Amino acid sequence: MQEFFNGMSTFEQTYWIIALIGSIIFFIIMISTFIGESMDSDMLEDSTEFEADDGGVGFQFFTLKNLIAFFTIFGWTGVVCSGSGLSSGITLIISVVAGLLMMVATSSLFYFMHKLAEDGTLKIKNAIGTIGEVYLPIGANRSKTGKVQIRVQGALRELEALTDENKDLPTGTVVKVTEIVSAEILLVEIHSKSNNT
Repeated sequence: MQEFFNGMSTFEQTYWIIALIGSIIFFIIMISTFIGESMDSDMLEDSTEFEADDGGVGFQFFTLKNLIAFFTIFGWTGVVCSGSGLSSGITLIISVVAGLLMMVATSSLFYFMHKLAEDGTLKIKNAIGTIGEVYLPIGANRSKTGKVQIRVQGALRELEALTDENKDLPTGTVVKVTEIVSAEILLVEIHSKSNNT
């Protein structure tokens, strides 16, 4: 290996060093990212996550992951170009362009991965107006929190609920969500009452 490096110019050695170090770090980051996404997906199946607003991570270009991706492709492109006998100037230009394209590709990949993860996150305001059924009895006049089963964003969920009704709502009562009391609690009313008004 030492002889291999000694036979190169300083320019070529620099590209090889950047390519090898960048590849190792990039590989580690990619593995940890995909493991992290998998763990997040498992957690989503076990518990309901709430999103208070529409804010989120947008398209980010200058991040550590993107810079590592840039130097990885920059290095390997330089290795290929210099090995093909291209001049230092041309090699440098092609390497920079290839690195920037990789940054765009990496940004897009992580952006869409984030959007896919967001799709499973419950936006609690989407529950307003939905019809469901009482799962655990709800106390009259907000005296006791119960649970309702409602379909939100295409999935059947069990969410905590209160009511302003003057009587307890037993299991099986058909209810309608009228508003959001807090980030995790719904306000419901008997559905037949809402139909008659």
